[in-house]
Amino acid sequence: MRLIPVALALFWGLNWPAVKIVLGVVPPFTLRLLGLGSGALLLLLLARVKRLDLLPPRASWAGIVVGGLLAIAVFNLAVAWAQLSTSTSRAAVLTFTMPMMSALLAWAVLGERLDRRRALALALGAAGVAILAWPVLRAVFGGHDAAAALGLAYPLVAAFGWAAGTVYLKARPVAGHRIVVTAWQLVVGAGCALAGVLLSGERFPLHGWNGRVAGALTFHIVLGTAVAYWLWFVLSERVSATVATLTTLMVPVVGVLGAMALVGDRPAAMDWWGFALVLAGAALIVLNLDAAPRRRRA
Repeated sequence: MRLIPVALALFWGLNWPAVKIVLGVVPPFTLRLLGLGSGALLLLLLARVKRLDLLPPRASWAGIVVGGLLAIAVFNLAVAWAQLSTSTSRAAVLTFTMPMMSALLAWAVLGERLDRRRALALALGAAGVAILAWPVLRAVFGGHDAAAALGLAYPLVAAFGWAAGTVYLKARPVAGHRIVVTAWQLVVGAGCALAGVLLSGERFPLHGWNGRVAGALTFHIVLGTAVAYWLWFVLSERVSATVATLTTLMVPVVGVLGAMALVGDRPAAMDWWGFALVLAGAALIVLNLDAAPRRRRA
């Protein structure tokens, strides 16, 4: 089980620079339609190979739709706009305020309590994110920078969508095989992206493609979307909403390092203190993950 957060950190972390690369050619709604739609198709093909029933139980559809809207559609579209409004590194870190939002929502809605280890992990993660968010907050509230405000707002909207979707699915678990349920949630997200394409009049780009863009899109579809979402829903099914989201604190660290290597982002010296605190918070949870209480299976 400890390998799932590590895999998610790599797949979702490196997905940030991959998306940034693709956004240089493909507009945001079109990118999400390609990524979510193709990811759903890959998972449905895998389900067919494993001879699974491709349609979940009728009672599962409400959870699939709500989870698909919040944790997938809202999250993915807001993230795309975030990357167009601020640096990849900053967007990645600000989006991962979602463990804090998720912990608060889980406390309010599910009655989940924070033990000392989780509370310390949350505090370390919050301190790290605060350090990394400070330059954006200073630009927004000090200089009245509209672009900086969007660069702050979009990641926070993405974080809230993810946290709300995660807590909703813990409160109302969805029956069915994880591969199939994940595939249909991706379909819901792809449907929202398709509506965006039609309303905005986006067109599929015919120019600007090269091996780097194609490779980034392939990574985004296969590992950053299909495999990562499947692993996420497996993890969130087995542990509490708070623990599941706290494990994702490693993702922005990988995302920032990937952005440095692949898209030329250069974090400031203070950023490294933020990365260290975020990673320490994640380590507290991941190293104790096997001891986390699991939800009883029906």
